[in-house]
Formats: sequence, C-alpha cells, structure tokens
Amino acid sequence: MRREPLHPGAQHSLFPSEMFRFWGHYTDAEGDPVILDVHMRAHAHVEDNIKTVEGLRRATVSLSPTSTQPRLARVVTFADSLVRWFQQLCLTGALASAEPKTLRWALWHTPARLVRNARRRVVRILEDWPTTTTLLDAHGRIAQLI
Repeated sequence: MRREPLHPGAQHSLFPSEMFRFWGHYTDAEGDPVILDVHMRAHAHVEDNIKTVEGLRRATVSLSPTSTQPRLARVVTFADSLVRWFQQLCLTGALASAEPKTLRWALWHTPARLVRNARRRVVRILEDWPTTTTLLDAHGRIAQLI
C-alpha cells in the first residue's frame, strides 16, 4: 500500500480521505516492496505510452493492401515522435500531455488556412473557434524555432 497526497482530479481510493489517496498493488514477486513498487510504476508509464501509440495506429491508414506490419509500425512510431515533440515544444497546459485523440479534435481538425500576404505568413481561423489562442500560440512557438 502507498499513501500519496490527493491532487485535484485524482481518483479517490477505497478509504474515505480528503487529504490522501491510498493505492496498492498485489504481486507474487519476491523482493523489497519499495523496489517492486518503483518497477510497477515504471511499467505503468510504459503501458500509457503503448496506449498512445495504439491510438495513433488506429488513426493511421495503411498505404497499400500489401504494406507489411513493420512498415506500419515505423510510420506510427515516427508519428508518435512528431506528436510528442510538438507537445513538448509548442503546447502548454492540458494539451501538452493530452492523448492524440484529444489533440486531433482540439487542434488538428481546426478549419484554418496558412496564407502568404505581403511576404508574411498569416493564419486564418474561423471566428469564435474554441482553441484559436492555443493554436496561434503553438504557431508562434514554431515560428520562433524556425
């Protein structure tokens, strides 16, 4: 069992507490409980990454009916890397750690145009689009990197 502070949005545990969340896991492995807990928590991060890649894989369309699984795996891995770099370099707040499906509906499906006018790049987004400021901030960070 582990006791950790209850942060906003945390899932409550079995025991009613307003300050702490109690969390535990069962294992038949032998060893120090602290080391086993660290190993299990690291494995949870791996499973989160696998879930993210699976979400990208489902959104990826195979290029041809004869494309092999290793090629698709490379494309998905490359897409996962691009998404993570974009999140780390260009996004802040909740979208910096959001799942690809959330990014798809919040940013990538935004009806917008990137046009050139008087030797400047202009981003045109529909009026009153909910994520306009986030998208423009990300575009500004990309422009700073270039």
